[in-house]
Amino acid sequence: MGHPRHIRARRAATLIAAAALSLSAWAGAPRGKAVEPTPGELEAAKKIGEQLDALIVWSTSRVSGSHDIWIMKADGSDARPLTKSDAVDWFARFSPDGKQVIFTRSKAPWQSEMNAQYANRWDIWIINVDGTGERKLIPDATWGTWTPDGKVLFSRGGKVFTFDLGSSKEELVLDGDEVLKAGVIVQQPQMSPDGKYIAATLRGRMRETGIWSLERKSWATVGGGCQINWFPSGDRMIRMNENTGRGGTEVFAFPVKDGAPANPDAPYEELRFMDLPGARSHEYFPVISRNGRWMVWCATDRGHDHDIYDYEVFIWRIGSPHSEAARLTFHTGNDRWPDIFVIEDRSAPAEQAR
Repeated sequence: MGHPRHIRARRAATLIAAAALSLSAWAGAPRGKAVEPTPGELEAAKKIGEQLDALIVWSTSRVSGSHDIWIMKADGSDARPLTKSDAVDWFARFSPDGKQVIFTRSKAPWQSEMNAQYANRWDIWIINVDGTGERKLIPDATWGTWTPDGKVLFSRGGKVFTFDLGSSKEELVLDGDEVLKAGVIVQQPQMSPDGKYIAATLRGRMRETGIWSLERKSWATVGGGCQINWFPSGDRMIRMNENTGRGGTEVFAFPVKDGAPANPDAPYEELRFMDLPGARSHEYFPVISRNGRWMVWCATDRGHDHDIYDYEVFIWRIGSPHSEAARLTFHTGNDRWPDIFVIEDRSAPAEQAR
């Protein structure tokens, strides 16, 4: 028989382990509750609807405490669930024709976005925008985006593949472990509009954003931050910058040429693209519409974790004053990773913001 003190220690350890398992079983994002928009917020959203006919998809925890994919109009109206599952559905992306949406789904009831590096915990699914035809598309995969020719670009840890929807054939296009550094994690790969480059955020053994040339087989470092993405013109990009801006983050924009920043030494003021006025200015998840005239993203006024805190969806006509950005969601649950598909744009052209 063990010493009583050792027995008590083992019992305490068992209780702690049981408590940890219990917490894990109940882990998830808050469901939150709806909040009332101000008259000014309602007016801003109404003005968006007068200028733009578009659909927006995003991931929200408001129903299940996990996440479902929801869809709404550009002014925030007619919001409805597109997916309903016990899993975590996130990172939704419209197909080039706007008829389908791919998204990442967890295999367990709850997975944190911080576990996106473990591809075996996720699958990529596809669904029609009317909610029909939901099916698993790619097993053991995350960060699915569309290529210019209609394939799916996705990550498995440090490797990036394309997936052909017709043949279900996968092709390795970037082996980060081999050509960058062993143990690197490649997140959010985005192919350039001309199909020559892949922009990505690196984590694991490397921590930066950059561009991979598919022709030269070379990597060009862009900088820090994350969530690098293309303008549809292909000669300009955005990325999140951290530790600057009102809320500790802001969106940078910069020109690119031949798969690298055109001005690597651009001063800070030239890079600044969007930093929301007011307290809700901790921003992430920016995406530019395919016509290059709108940006959707999310922002919170407290906290940082992407899948837990009260991020809300915003939309902005590029080139207009930052104060004209419109908030589209009003719920204390978590909202993240929006995407936009433009049907008809009636807005007047605006000079692009620096």
